[in-house]
Amino acid sequence: MKIIVFGATGGVGQYVVKQALEKGFEVTAFVRTPSKIEFTHEMLNIVQGDAFNKEEVTAAIAGHDAVVSCLGSSQGMKKSTELEEMTKNIVAGMQAHHVKRIVYTASAGINKEIPGISGKVIMKMLKNALMDHRKAVDCIEAHELNFTIVRPLGLTNDALTGKYRESKTGVPEKSRTIPRADVAHFIIKALSDEQYENSSIGIAT
Repeated sequence: MKIIVFGATGGVGQYVVKQALEKGFEVTAFVRTPSKIEFTHEMLNIVQGDAFNKEEVTAAIAGHDAVVSCLGSSQGMKKSTELEEMTKNIVAGMQAHHVKRIVYTASAGINKEIPGISGKVIMKMLKNALMDHRKAVDCIEAHELNFTIVRPLGLTNDALTGKYRESKTGVPEKSRTIPRADVAHFIIKALSDEQYENSSIGIAT
């Protein structure tokens, strides 16, 4: 499978690139700063570009079987439409080149699904980022793409375990975190497993 990864130098994206290569995927890393990828691989192609540039995004998507988005906003907790804007460019590029499969890394809370008082506090604190993710997901779902929306709980830098729980309707019970490496593990798994097509999955350890 040939995939293109947006946000390839980010916390989750860098793990997606490495794990996909380990699985024998051909990987294009779409990055603003190529020097941030500090290794080479015969199956890795690095493309310099800006996800806010529709033409650059569209050109990069050509010839791929699937798209992985691990993009994040530069605005932190502030109100932003960055994720929505970049996702619109990705969707336009996919349509231009008839690419249907996308795995989009969002966040738990985009469906107001984190339970309990602590969940409400977290969702209120992250409301701007969650709103931006929600609009990006709405864009994907509105364009008849074959999508998997990944909704991880709190991200950590712990080592890969390969052991985590999944929920289609909400988030896994009695859990609050998941390593970034395990989010990447799920993304690679979802790309190759039809049960995750056209679904939104909450994941946590």
